[in-house]
Formats: sequence, structure tokens, C-alpha cells
Amino acid sequence: MNLISRTITGSIIIVLGMVLVFVSVFFAWFVLIYGIPLLIIGLFILFNKKEDEIEEVKLKGGKKK
Repeated sequence: MNLISRTITGSIIIVLGMVLVFVSVFFAWFVLIYGIPLLIIGLFILFNKKEDEIEEVKLKGGKKK
């Protein structure tokens, strides 16, 4: 993902997680099971910058004919 799509996706997931945590405080505690992991996944997507890097392929040995 590039920077724009990572920011949009991470932000949407974080907002959804925050809404679920807010709902769980007032209505149903079991919603925390979904809210907290969504917050963690959203933060991971938002701050994961190594995903955009491409690693070089390291070949062992020579070409086989």
C-alpha cells in the first residue's frame, strides 16, 4: 500500500474500533472483543512503513543449465 491508501485504511479502521469501544462502554461489553483488535490492526496499518520497501532477491549458487 502506498502512503495515501495506508492512511485512509488505517484511519477508517481506527475510527471503527473507537466507535465499537465507545459503544461497549455504554451498551454491551462483548463488543470490546471486536473494538480493541480493530484499534491495534488500524494502528499497525497506519504506522507500518516497511511494507512499501522492496527487498532484493538473493540467489544462492549459479545458473543451472
